[in-house]
Amino acid sequence: MNSGTAKWQRNVFIASFIIPTLLFFGVFTIYPVLQGLYYSFFDWSGMSDNKTFVGLDNFKELFHDPIVWRAIGNDYFLVAGKVVGIMAIATFFAVALTRFGFRMAGFFRSIFFIPNVISVVVIGVLWNFIYNPQIGFLNAFLSLFTQEQVTITWLGFTNHTIWMLLPPAIWAGIGFYMILLIAAIQSIPASYYEAASLEGAGQWRQFRDITIPLVWEQIKVSVLNIMMTTLNGSFVIVWIMTEGGPDNSTQVMGSYLYQMAFRQYHFGYGASIGFIILVLSLITTIILQRLMRHETVEMS
Repeated sequence: MNSGTAKWQRNVFIASFIIPTLLFFGVFTIYPVLQGLYYSFFDWSGMSDNKTFVGLDNFKELFHDPIVWRAIGNDYFLVAGKVVGIMAIATFFAVALTRFGFRMAGFFRSIFFIPNVISVVVIGVLWNFIYNPQIGFLNAFLSLFTQEQVTITWLGFTNHTIWMLLPPAIWAGIGFYMILLIAAIQSIPASYYEAASLEGAGQWRQFRDITIPLVWEQIKVSVLNIMMTTLNGSFVIVWIMTEGGPDNSTQVMGSYLYQMAFRQYHFGYGASIGFIILVLSLITTIILQRLMRHETVEMS
């Protein structure tokens, strides 16, 4: 077999993997994005064949819509809260279950991972019952420390309800990132920690100087994934628990898109919101990648 034939066969082999992937990506990602951008230039209900071209009017309306700005603020509030909450708790338990040698480490891994195999809809319904002012677990627990029955409407505060969405969102995400960090920590040679102990380094210094640098790539991937899933996927938990209320106080971009496109039949406006979600996701990803740029530490 000559070199030309071998090169041709190699290129065909590579193309047989690349082309189907590109076609799949084009059909299910690029095409919907372009179609959504196209619809954003029209005033269309989404239910008829009549579409009126309005150019950039939907985007002009969007930038003057106070609910959009509130939704963007809520999105980034959830991003910040989930990044801090999930990464702090997941890192703590990942270190505890690997470095301190708990006998029931496998059991705790399974317990923490359970929320990741439960539907987000189920999680939303479950936490709705926890927050229920009459029969909820939270009020029942607080009532143990008071003389009267506590009946706080946890999801009824205009200024604070968004805070109530953080606990279920954080609880649902801890397990996956804990497992990811556990795998990274277990790949660190034990000799590194032994050498540090011999030099007098305590657990905190070992965590700061050994664990964090050597699992930084996994931390970076986790933060970026939390950000992207929050900006693009907070709709479900918000809609199940509050439907964006009260008084639009918990609206995120995804829930507002759903409300405008499928509740108020302002599909063109909803498409423009979807395009803004894409832009915000891309910009935030680039910023986070730059902020978290760190020299890679390799194990030898």
